[in-house]
Amino acid sequence: MTDRLPDVADPAAGAPPAAELRGITKRFGPVVAVDGVDLVLERGTVHAVVGENGAGKSTLMSVLYGLHRPDAGTVLRAGREVRLRSPLDAIAAGLGMVHQHFRLFGSLSVAENVVYRAEPGRRGIFDRRAAEQRVAELSDRIGLDVDPTARVDTLPLGVRQRVEILKALHREAEVLILDEPTAVLTPGEVDSLIAVVRTLAAQGTTVALVTHKVQEVLAATDRVTVLRDGAVTARLTTARTTAGEIVEAMIGRGLQPAVNPRGTVSSDPVLEVRDLRMAAAPGAARVRDVSITVRAGQVIGVAGVSGNGQREVVEAVLGLRPVQSGSVRLHGRDLAGLGVRERRALGIAYVPEDRPGMGSAATLSVADNLALGHHRSPPLAGRGRLSPRAVRSQATELVRRLGVRTAGVSAPLGSLSGGNAQKVVLARELHHEAPLLVVEQPTQGVDVGAGEEIHRLLLDHRARGGAVLLVSYEISELRALADRVLVMLDGAVTADLDAADATEEVLGAAMASARSAPRPEEGA
Repeated sequence: MTDRLPDVADPAAGAPPAAELRGITKRFGPVVAVDGVDLVLERGTVHAVVGENGAGKSTLMSVLYGLHRPDAGTVLRAGREVRLRSPLDAIAAGLGMVHQHFRLFGSLSVAENVVYRAEPGRRGIFDRRAAEQRVAELSDRIGLDVDPTARVDTLPLGVRQRVEILKALHREAEVLILDEPTAVLTPGEVDSLIAVVRTLAAQGTTVALVTHKVQEVLAATDRVTVLRDGAVTARLTTARTTAGEIVEAMIGRGLQPAVNPRGTVSSDPVLEVRDLRMAAAPGAARVRDVSITVRAGQVIGVAGVSGNGQREVVEAVLGLRPVQSGSVRLHGRDLAGLGVRERRALGIAYVPEDRPGMGSAATLSVADNLALGHHRSPPLAGRGRLSPRAVRSQATELVRRLGVRTAGVSAPLGSLSGGNAQKVVLARELHHEAPLLVVEQPTQGVDVGAGEEIHRLLLDHRARGGAVLLVSYEISELRALADRVLVMLDGAVTADLDAADATEEVLGAAMASARSAPRPEEGA
């Protein structure tokens, strides 16, 4: 184990750590999720807790926040042992947590969400003006720039996360836990969050940053604790470490990034989207004259900030959303009038961004999830009946081939870590060698090791002649995988770049110039 940062209080500080975990062990049945972990969070620092999916980092933070009771070990807050039986106990002890999946009331305003359970009142009546003033002052002090009167369900994800931070700070949290805070953010929002985190630390708040994104660790933190298989493998001072050292502590080896060899691409178009136009709907972008061609053995990447028409184009290809005009063709066949099932039968595979909501069923087993969508066809079914033996056999082979970490193919998918659940969805869609794979955010929320494996699977599919339409917010991912990159904004393709020209600077400039450009008026 690399140990550059001893887990003891800094005697120069003259005060005990903001929070401390000693010998924490947590089991779930026969699985040891956290195994004798020590962690010290010094006052006014940003401390990264990193590791692969399933390494135990979120479980450890759940113990600190009172969501789980440890089987062994103690929790100390400002030098005193505390027994946290619930998050309410943690809040009372000055701890706050912003979860990866936000816990807000969409129909309420920012101020109403922030002061919930601690509402200012006058003569027993909620004082809305006082609440809004409190939130405005707190927002200004930290530099969050949030409108207290805005209704939460109208806000982008990055702003909703700021509301969660405000909620924790309004409850006087001195230790703030951020669990995978950048999983749903755009690159610009990530930069803003890092600035906020550094401001909080400068003002005396202690931040525990749970993540697997090494570059964000290097940019935002003071110290790093690395977990693997529930145990600490390294304690590091950020200023004296490297990305390679952190990754090796996380996965036990160095990375071998998959890179598209960008050889000769077939001239045969698999997917042809021509002059696609889609009317605006509530919560949806208007799509204006979008044309995309994806050929056999080619990865076409689509870049852009979330909500600029990418999702609508994908849903038009899949048959999930009606089009106003234009056409979608697969191997030259017009797909107009065909539903989702018919399009999948013709050779479209799909890995959605919302994998828990659309791509899988958490309560079903791993084996059942690997069969979804193909459970009516051989070899999984015959004479109209599903074969449980064939389902288990297929699942066992795919789990072995992709290295999915699970207690068994009969385990519920919801018991898997995010990265392993993601590999289950990808394995299912790749297994049947569909000519076209549409994949959104393939590595969102997964660690560097799983991301490396997922990239390799996508490029292997390309090498076998598969066509891939890849939608991603990650510029580095698009540059590594795509043969061409399209930039979308306001429902239109604003740039079409060869991979060799799609540098971070060029893509960033294309996205920025598109963002500032006026939106053309729609014709009749």
